[in-house]
Amino acid sequence: MWLIFAAGSAFFAGITSILAKCGIRKTDSDTATAIRTIAVTIFSWIMASITAQDASFSDISMKSWIFLILSGLATGASWLCYFHALQYGDINKVVPIDKSSTVITMILAMIFLGEEITAAKTAAIFLIGIGTLLMIERKDAVNENIRGSWIIYALLSALFASLTSILGKIGIEGVPSDLGTAIRTTVVLVMAWLIVFMKGKHEDVRNIPKNELAFIILSGIATGASWLCYYRALQQGPASVVVPIDKLSILITILFSRIVFGEKLSTKSASGLLMIFAGTMIMAIPSIIG
Repeated sequence: MWLIFAAGSAFFAGITSILAKCGIRKTDSDTATAIRTIAVTIFSWIMASITAQDASFSDISMKSWIFLILSGLATGASWLCYFHALQYGDINKVVPIDKSSTVITMILAMIFLGEEITAAKTAAIFLIGIGTLLMIERKDAVNENIRGSWIIYALLSALFASLTSILGKIGIEGVPSDLGTAIRTTVVLVMAWLIVFMKGKHEDVRNIPKNELAFIILSGIATGASWLCYYRALQQGPASVVVPIDKLSILITILFSRIVFGEKLSTKSASGLLMIFAGTMIMAIPSIIG
């Protein structure tokens, strides 16, 4: 069943990107993220109240509380570092480093979760890593006056994104996945709004166009569904396989971006996508057969 949940996570994550893009044509991305997180949190708690009725906060161990909170904080930290890196670094350098979180997660899962290191996983890590780099198209620098510290923040962004999965995996041991997701999402909600208030963007909420607000809320619901599926899959399956399957959301995103926005892949990007898919299949097929 965890493979089904992993696939569901990829699908909902894929359409989240499309809905979000429709919702930030005029709306600030930080503000949209904070609003989207409200929808995710509400959705998560509704699902937790339905599926985890027998669960109680008192039944959650201190260890799980700590790791769930740390997982949420890691998500928020990843966002902060990522946008700071983009502010000072060249996009075509920042994004590949951030996307390396997939590879880092698989490596950390082997180290900290004791997941087996095999030749197949090594090949998959190589293919996904190279494929991700090929998917990144060169764009103009965000800031011509690049500061040397941007690479540190880019690396921290990837590291925190990876830690989110590892900490979440540990945090939901013995905890209903829906309840764990709701707790973790609440932590992310606090951090998202903290970012908005720190940047003085809270007044922008009143000026969001209604049609964009609808897309933002829909993207939040899709994100909530993706997270619920993702953490259910993590609870039952190996993180080193669940994570790359979830990252196949890029296939869904590309398909819908072609349909909705008419965007096309270059030969280079298509080659990268093929390598990512091949690497993911190398990781997933043994589990599917087994």
